[in-house]
Amino acid sequence: MLTKKHVDKENKLTTRNGTVHTSNMDITTREGIMADVKRAEIESQLSKAKLPALPEPLPALVTDNHTHADATVEFSGLDPELNLSAAAVVGVHHIVEVGCDQPSSEWAVDFAATHEQVVAAVALHPNDGARMAARQGPEAVNDVMRRIEQLATAHERVRAVGETGLDYFRIQDPAGQAFQRELFARHIEIAQRTGRALVIHDRDAHADVAAVLDEHGWPPRTILHCFSGDAEFAATCLEHDAWLSFAGSVTFKANGAVRDALRSTPADKVLVETDAPYLTPVPMRGRPNAPYLVPHTVRFLAAARGIETSDEQALAAWCRRLDANTSRAYGSNPQAIVTGTW
Repeated sequence: MLTKKHVDKENKLTTRNGTVHTSNMDITTREGIMADVKRAEIESQLSKAKLPALPEPLPALVTDNHTHADATVEFSGLDPELNLSAAAVVGVHHIVEVGCDQPSSEWAVDFAATHEQVVAAVALHPNDGARMAARQGPEAVNDVMRRIEQLATAHERVRAVGETGLDYFRIQDPAGQAFQRELFARHIEIAQRTGRALVIHDRDAHADVAAVLDEHGWPPRTILHCFSGDAEFAATCLEHDAWLSFAGSVTFKANGAVRDALRSTPADKVLVETDAPYLTPVPMRGRPNAPYLVPHTVRFLAAARGIETSDEQALAAWCRRLDANTSRAYGSNPQAIVTGTW
């Protein structure tokens, strides 16, 4: 791999080993060299920051369907611009930036509005909402929710309401869980009124998540983020035409039931995500996560479904399938795949 010092105006590439003149090279060769240079630059920056190395690039483009680039800065120091650049060099061309409270939702909207490879989701996370209600009272939550509804239509690149849902792992008191159900219902109604997709956080609450959705209506585009259920719960979600989004946790040894759910899910209903900076997939588990690591999960999903990952054409077809699913779930034209539309 070449290491760049600079590319001058005469179309010469200067490396540690001397100058390579690219003027007489064909376009494919020249682009390949420049891609290697870009990758080397990014690898150097990641190494200096003590972050995981870049994985092997995917043979076709995919999207990270759920990430928190703002939290990634705080968690690992990964700059948002480097975050996007690192993702791009391994074949992750789009991300869905997800808000969890008013500040992060506003950040997500601004990030999407200024970066064509980003779309946003906005919400008050169930844990944040329950804690806010307990500490500041329900009116504080009402103020935030009024702002969330405004943000849902603040820009055409805001494509979803979420992450919202239920988390009975973090919030265990009955009053807090009851408030989460009320808050979840409000998010469902916003998604329905605004025509946005709904992104669901579900932890240890499968039955109640389904019950609230049954009561208030499953939006036409519903995504179960970081799917953690079994094949039976997957079937319930699929009955309502939902998408199941699998994070790095699907690679963890203990999550056999999630892998069973993956194998039972039709290919056109599978999404892939990082939930960065959390849930880093094997073999990088325990290190900070970021969208550029989603290729590990893409390959794992493929292998779990019987796709030969060493077959580049088969893996590329799987990547294209995943990205087509993203276009239907989050794209500006959810009724059809339109090349170049995002």
